[in-house]
Amino acid sequence: MKQFFIQTFGCQMNVYDGWRIATMLKSRGMTQTENVSDADIIILNTCAVRAKATDKVFSALGRIRRAKKPDALMGIVGCVAREVGSDAFRRVPELNFVLGPQSYHKLPQILDNPDTRLLNIDLGGLEKFDELPQMTTAPTVSYIPIQEGCNHCCTYCIVPYTRGRELSRSFDDCMRDTLHAAKTGAVEICFLGQNVNGYKYTDENGKTFRLSDLIRETSKIPEIMRIRFTSSYPTEMTDDLIEMFATEPKLLPFLNMPIQSGSPNVLRRMNRPYDLDQYISIVEKLRIARPDIQISSDFIVGFPDESDSDFDETLQIAKRIGYINSYCFKYSPRPHTGAALLPNQIPENIKASRLALLDNTLNEIQRSFNISCIDKTLPCLYEGPDKTGLHSVYRTPYMQQCIVALAGKSDAPTMANITITDANKASLRGKFAE
Repeated sequence: MKQFFIQTFGCQMNVYDGWRIATMLKSRGMTQTENVSDADIIILNTCAVRAKATDKVFSALGRIRRAKKPDALMGIVGCVAREVGSDAFRRVPELNFVLGPQSYHKLPQILDNPDTRLLNIDLGGLEKFDELPQMTTAPTVSYIPIQEGCNHCCTYCIVPYTRGRELSRSFDDCMRDTLHAAKTGAVEICFLGQNVNGYKYTDENGKTFRLSDLIRETSKIPEIMRIRFTSSYPTEMTDDLIEMFATEPKLLPFLNMPIQSGSPNVLRRMNRPYDLDQYISIVEKLRIARPDIQISSDFIVGFPDESDSDFDETLQIAKRIGYINSYCFKYSPRPHTGAALLPNQIPENIKASRLALLDNTLNEIQRSFNISCIDKTLPCLYEGPDKTGLHSVYRTPYMQQCIVALAGKSDAPTMANITITDANKASLRGKFAE
């Protein structure tokens, strides 16, 4: 029986893509292996959001080509494939295929014609969702992509080039996948999109559906206990969506809404068309709708021409909003983006220093929030056993990891009320509530 190896880099959309690729190959009678040297086909499912992510892919390819079987097929799919295109074959002559994020459903072509080289980085739309087989079982947390691409064209971001302009899937298709996930094991649904709250689909009768409609309909499915979505653009956080946090208890009180910088000057150069007052107003509306809601963010430090005072404004907004969990990155020039051509690029040592300061600030906020959860009882979702097998790992409504002493997966309920007994920056510890 043929075996495949797949390694996924990057975002939750890539995780979903990896699941679908694996399902597609299993439907052709293949089995998955964790050992590169056993694989008949090797797939790197890639992310290109930062230069370091692209470098990781080619570094991994260097290791893999030395370890793989001589006749094994090897290739890359996803955003790096779209970014580098045919140049990937020059950099790694052993590659057999290079397929973009909207073309990986064509992977069987290389299986049927292994002596050819397959290059397809077209932005072909959403047909991959129609051509891929349904997943036979769903993980407890199932990701449902509802749109791809982005129209905002932030000057630092390669997504409009690698994933294309915004396309929203039909409401019926999204709900079909959601219901299938619920019937095959899902307890939590996470709606995905590069600009997920920009979801907008108008059917043939002229009826328009938004993300709030998907949440409302999904909440009616008995098997689904938790709903969330990522990643959100601030100006797309419309009133109907904010209202869902007030009226729908299955929607988790947690939202990732990237601000990227606290400096109006930097936001303008990033082409992020909102000001701080507008962003703060959205957060205030969310907290009125759901008083226990918590916010996370993404930050970029060292954007071209970022001054010390610009960076200080980022530190101040982080403290003011009180983000409980955030992702911080040094600015990385990407091809096909406007910011790569801007003057006054920031030296690496300054970027590193600012990143460390921001990380420290955010870590303290996260630690304080985690400690504030001690003695609270939270409804948590089981993720699996820890590496020792002596504890169970749960996830709180705020996406914190919570460790509970319990030997054996069979004894762990899927949903449980857990009283938090201890906390640090990284995680919580708890016990089952009496």
